Amino acid sequence: MKCREHCGACCIAPSINQPYFGMPNGKAAGEACTHLNLDSFSCTIWGSEHYPNTCQQFQPEEAVCGSNQAEAIRLIDALETLTDHTIQS
Repeated sequence: MKCREHCGACCIAPSINQPYFGMPNGKAAGEACTHLNLDSFSCTIWGSEHYPNTCQQFQPEEAVCGSNQAEAIRLIDALETLTDHTIQS
């Protein structure tokens, strides 16, 4: 699967728990990355030397990206919740 144009869900929904270019504290789940172009919902540093390793490793697939941006945000948010080790039981 190729990334959908005008989606950017992977730049919004997941947390990134390590510093990266332009975001020295990483990024919280649900927070748009500073490099997300909000007109095109594309990454402004994609493919550059500043593109985070975390993002390079993400591979779009229907199980995670769904069929539209809203579904992708819901799916990635659910995965974020399932893998959040800071939640107290």
